[in-house]
Amino acid sequence: MSQTKILNYLSGYSPQVQQQALALLDNNTSGVWLQNKYPKVHELVSERALYDYAQAIKNQFMRSSTPISKVVYDDKIHIINNALGLHTYVSRVQGAKLKSKNEIRISSLFRKVPEPFLRMILVHELAHLREKEHDKAFYKLCCYMEPDYHQLEFDLRLYLCHRDRFGDLWGRSTD
Repeated sequence: MSQTKILNYLSGYSPQVQQQALALLDNNTSGVWLQNKYPKVHELVSERALYDYAQAIKNQFMRSSTPISKVVYDDKIHIINNALGLHTYVSRVQGAKLKSKNEIRISSLFRKVPEPFLRMILVHELAHLREKEHDKAFYKLCCYMEPDYHQLEFDLRLYLCHRDRFGDLWGRSTD
């Protein structure tokens, strides 16, 4: 894997952090480090379980926000498109009213990862219910819902670098 591709995943981090991540990858110790820190995958493989999990997070931290109508795993979301998940809303005219439905789509890649990674992605997408832009208020909301948000995001990016170079860590199935 080229250093350029790794830097795409870690482009927002300082050169020192990028070099530390590259050293873990070059020494082939990133996988051991990640598996020691996150030994177990989540069990939220069905879309109903994913929806219930997302709804529980929303109800705990964002009860008054607009409802979510759908939370699904999506095979069409690719890391290449720079998306781990997507928050979308669909507006429909019903009579004289305009109805809007919020949907969250999570890349199918995350069916077999540790629960903290999935939670971080869901927190990110749920934050878009209130904050559309990736600004200070958005990240403050993410950290409110998940205090380790920034560390989890970095660890997930390191995992993506590891995955591209060495393959999956947690035995992702191909279903």
